[in-house]
Amino acid sequence: MTMSALGEPCVLLKLGELVLKGKNRELFERRLVGNIRGALKEFDVKLDIRVRHGVIAIFLPEGTSVETAEAIARRVTEVPGLTWVHRAWRVAKDPDAVLKAAMELVGDTEQARRGATFRVRSRRRDKRFPLRSNEIDRLVGGEINERYGLPVDLTGAELTVSIEVDRDEVFVYTDGLPGLGGLPVGSSGRALALMSGGIDSPVAAYRMMRRGLHVDFLHFSGIPFTTSESIYKAYALARRLDRFQGKSRLWVVPFGKAQQSIRTSGQDRLAVIAQRRLMLKTAEEVAHRIRAEALITGDALGQVSSQTLANITAQDNAVDLPILRPLVGWDKTEIMAEARKIGTLEISELPDEDCCTLLAPRRAETRAKIEDLKAIERRLDAEELAVRLADSVQEYTI
Repeated sequence: MTMSALGEPCVLLKLGELVLKGKNRELFERRLVGNIRGALKEFDVKLDIRVRHGVIAIFLPEGTSVETAEAIARRVTEVPGLTWVHRAWRVAKDPDAVLKAAMELVGDTEQARRGATFRVRSRRRDKRFPLRSNEIDRLVGGEINERYGLPVDLTGAELTVSIEVDRDEVFVYTDGLPGLGGLPVGSSGRALALMSGGIDSPVAAYRMMRRGLHVDFLHFSGIPFTTSESIYKAYALARRLDRFQGKSRLWVVPFGKAQQSIRTSGQDRLAVIAQRRLMLKTAEEVAHRIRAEALITGDALGQVSSQTLANITAQDNAVDLPILRPLVGWDKTEIMAEARKIGTLEISELPDEDCCTLLAPRRAETRAKIEDLKAIERRLDAEELAVRLADSVQEYTI
């Protein structure tokens, strides 16, 4: 039986915009490593995670199977802050060991079997290594060309053999999985996302996770005039989004009676915007209690009749907290494509009784006036109502 030249399987993670951070970079990296550990708890494997010069290496326990290493690599692609994830091999810091490992790795690829073009890309972070990067490229590339007969293509190669010389070892790998990019969740603070059962709000929450916000979710249920279906759906969406951040919480407010009060206030066309303002006031009260610093909505300018510039302005006027709208310039096709990519579209398309359409008027006001809305709120005592609604909120831990 031939002894394998490949060393130990490991996972190599490439950082994105974190490398541009200055004196605070170490804080971002610590947050990212913590998020990686949290995501990998499901594997019940003792991991050695080390940060080195813009690269994070995950060293696996001796005897870890290749299948487990690949599963770990796939899981960390869902952790914001990483641009690439490579299933790599850790080999000794010796030119001969590196050459043998690279040759074996290439020989096992589908590209080598069909005679694809290739290139070698080396990086020598440890300058004590006896070969420079271009010398490693020539050594390994020449041997691959001679043994397997693969043509070299330095710009558009189908197979790239990457060799990275680090402080204590050399990493060798041939491919990678794209990461999410962005910033580590939690590095930018905490926010509260208003999440219906629709397509837009989960995508909006995800986009803000990628900008470093840890997101809690607030769902308004039509109870007692609807069933609990929308709550189950909101929970399923929050559970899917939890893959990107961990420790998610879903908050549910029974909103049906408040909606009925708005509908009977006598201002039928303003009901949608008045309802939205009350939701925002309630969300602001909940946000203060959980120490969230902003609200997130899935509004997209002009997508529906109520999402006009005038109406968005009227909604902003309802609260003091900033309202983040990451999808404001997106169209529905773009939002659906993103929802499909992150795995929320199929859940969002499940039927349910959405409180946003409950008791909705036939025609909604497109240019709501703030003074008219405030008059409705005075009759409803909206500030006190928002506090009572926040008092009724129920927490669901994901």
